[in-house]
Amino acid sequence: MPVVIEIVTVVDAPATVVFDLELDVDVHAASLAGSGETATTSTGRRRLGPDDEVTFSARHLGRRWCMTSRVTAYERPHRFVDEQVRGPFRTLRHEHLFEALSAQRTRMTDRMGITAPAGPLGTAVTHLLLAPYLRRLLRQRAAHVKHAAEAGDGCSCDRRPG
Repeated sequence: MPVVIEIVTVVDAPATVVFDLELDVDVHAASLAGSGETATTSTGRRRLGPDDEVTFSARHLGRRWCMTSRVTAYERPHRFVDEQVRGPFRTLRHEHLFEALSAQRTRMTDRMGITAPAGPLGTAVTHLLLAPYLRRLLRQRAAHVKHAAEAGDGCSCDRRPG
């Protein structure tokens, strides 16, 4: 049974803006800059779309991790889902929901379900270490997206060419 983490953030920006920022791999990498996050897409585009894959590499919990996810559901600007296809978890499913509260206000919900390998030991590690750590990362990422969306320029990070 997966452990589910849910983070809700209200953003003073239209749902389309918030949705697009969440699919921008440069925004994602900038939100976790402290971990040395990099992102490589299967298409070369910097904004993900339906069925696109992205491979993230970063340092977390003292070691370098790589994970590839695929966008498995895409309903702009309301919802998309990305799921791990290769990586450290037995399963990881991240649902992103965007509810327009008004023309300029959006409720963004991150719902991540994870299961770890290694049976009962993995379950214990997930509850005690991974879920709290991932909850902090999701909050950090949501705060970064909120700031970028509310800044009105599409991104508060330094853009790399490409």
